[in-house]
Amino acid sequence: MITMEHVCKSYRIAKRNAGFGEACKAFFHRKYEVIQALDDVSFSIGDGEMVGYIGPNGAGKSSTIKILSGILTPDSGNVFVDGRIPYKNRIQHVREIGVVFGQRSQLWWDVPVIDSFELLKDIYSIPQFSYEQSLEELTELLNLGELLRSPARQLSLGQRMRCEIAASLLHRPRILFLDEPTIGLDAVSKLAVRDFILRQNRTHKTTVILTTHDMQDIEALASRILLIGKGKILMDGTLDDIKMGGDSIDETVAELYRSLDI
Repeated sequence: MITMEHVCKSYRIAKRNAGFGEACKAFFHRKYEVIQALDDVSFSIGDGEMVGYIGPNGAGKSSTIKILSGILTPDSGNVFVDGRIPYKNRIQHVREIGVVFGQRSQLWWDVPVIDSFELLKDIYSIPQFSYEQSLEELTELLNLGELLRSPARQLSLGQRMRCEIAASLLHRPRILFLDEPTIGLDAVSKLAVRDFILRQNRTHKTTVILTTHDMQDIEALASRILLIGKGKILMDGTLDDIKMGGDSIDETVAELYRSLDI
């Protein structure tokens, strides 16, 4: 279903010191620093798997998701998602995946959510009957109801995230990439989102890759964990593989990060 083979990705970032003089110098002679986001990353994920992708800030999680979704092109290595190369077959690829970025929105800010959904229906060329079926199912499961008639800017963060997840699933993708889907949500909203993701995986056999810093999300959802640090895959196993004695999952992961110096 999903395979990454020896993938590398780097970024060139402009650097300068503070001050007007430094700004003038940078205008004529800019200095760059190369950041290695992914360094020889390899893994494979089977059809219908639910995988937690964890690591500290800057470890390479979002870069991986962007490469898998076709947003970024790797410097080297091979990437296959359901037999496609994401960044070469983008039009066909986006018809088969759903992506939720917790800190970015695909909803139009000033129009009712249902108008955003209607536009997404046209973008994905979803048949009317399939669209109505998906909308009815998602509205019920995510308790959208009156939210559909409200502009996205008037929704709370938890309400908007439920709408974002629905927007990503209208075209019934086989693969779902979730990048911090519960960031900033209250306890009730987190439970609702977790329950829905589990149901989606069990009912539709949707393959899910979840990146998050909330280890309770991982504990509730993921049957397998990939740990990345400094652009390298450091561990691939189950939650039990990384648990240490009676420590909580947060304490366990924090200790693991310290022991691996990431």
